[in-house]
Amino acid sequence: MALFVAGLSHKNAPVELREQLAVEEDKLRELLRDIAATGVVQETLILSTCNRVEVYGVAEAPGEARAVVFRQLCRYRGVSHASVEPLLYTHVDDAAVHHAFRVAASLDSMLIGEPQILGQVKDAFALAQGCETVGPALHTLFTQAFAVGKKVRSETEIARHAVSVSFAAVELAKKIFAGLGGRAVLLVGAGKMGELAARHLVEQGAFPIYVANRTWQRAQEMARALSGAAVPFAELEVALAGVDIVITSTGAPEPIVTRAMVQRVMHGRRARPLFFIDIAVPRDVEGSANTLDNVYCYDIDDLKQVVEANLRERLREAQRAEVLVEREVAKFLARQGDVEVIPTIVSLRERLEEIRVGEVKKALARLPGATAETREAIEGLSSAIVNKILHAPISKLRESSRAGSSRSWLELVHELFGLGRK
Repeated sequence: MALFVAGLSHKNAPVELREQLAVEEDKLRELLRDIAATGVVQETLILSTCNRVEVYGVAEAPGEARAVVFRQLCRYRGVSHASVEPLLYTHVDDAAVHHAFRVAASLDSMLIGEPQILGQVKDAFALAQGCETVGPALHTLFTQAFAVGKKVRSETEIARHAVSVSFAAVELAKKIFAGLGGRAVLLVGAGKMGELAARHLVEQGAFPIYVANRTWQRAQEMARALSGAAVPFAELEVALAGVDIVITSTGAPEPIVTRAMVQRVMHGRRARPLFFIDIAVPRDVEGSANTLDNVYCYDIDDLKQVVEANLRERLREAQRAEVLVEREVAKFLARQGDVEVIPTIVSLRERLEEIRVGEVKKALARLPGATAETREAIEGLSSAIVNKILHAPISKLRESSRAGSSRSWLELVHELFGLGRK
């Protein structure tokens, strides 16, 4: 039986095809059961996300299993198998383990270090378990993959640096203020990116939230969505005076926040900092406002520079994570190798112990007057001889297993010691 993974991802398949193949949870249960019913796979799990569709399985013939599984999947989704087959990749045994660990550690993601993938893999595992298509091989693989994913996040900083504009805005705000708890936020405009930045600030403890928009109804809707309060657009300057962080994302052709307006606002703030996140293009905040004391303005270009710098940091951390994954794969395979040879080691030990016990009985039968000390010495001597004999073959079995060449040694040991024969 071979462990394999087959599928396609953002690396080799267009988003249109990935969308066509994505399977919702209810249909996935049905699909897993139908695949199991074919008998070509002993165990199977399907990982279906916006960026990948992968089948993990255990089968005697991985190539045949891949074809059967994806023909079934394509039938479910009404997609031509001929259009999917050329794009599929397949990894078997050691390579499949390596791929699974990299996926769980978010090293194979479109955005390296993103946190969602580990949860998605766990959900896929739980669903397959519920369908009873997970056996010992996939259970062992994914249990370790989860541990590796967690280890990568705890021992590297792969997920620390913000790599979206909205997260970068929060990161900059944290640098300016000692903490975001209780910091008041004003969202000006109804842009999606601005709303996202506001949500991230709220998650970091910023409160209260105010929303100003030229359309009053839209301001109220956005305020409700953020558990905040709407502010009339005409009272923008008054609102600026009472907040700490301002996010602007309007479609205005000219700045709506001028240097003169900010200067007037700052007079009554007693040197309390005012932080502008200007995501609009063209800019909503007049550039010269940044020259005022205690005023910090960051526009979309500034945020993109932060994102690019953070991406470089993530890539550096990803190199460390790759080394960690390689090490964990080697340890996993070594343990799996030991598992493979353990039955032979047990049989070998039992065989020699059987011989030892028989010979000791014969010897003691010829020594009816032997004292307890003599009997104990004979037992100890015979056990020591058996352990000495066992040391070399057991060590060789473990070494060959970890080197990936255990089969010939297993056969040799069975033949030499007559294991399996009475």
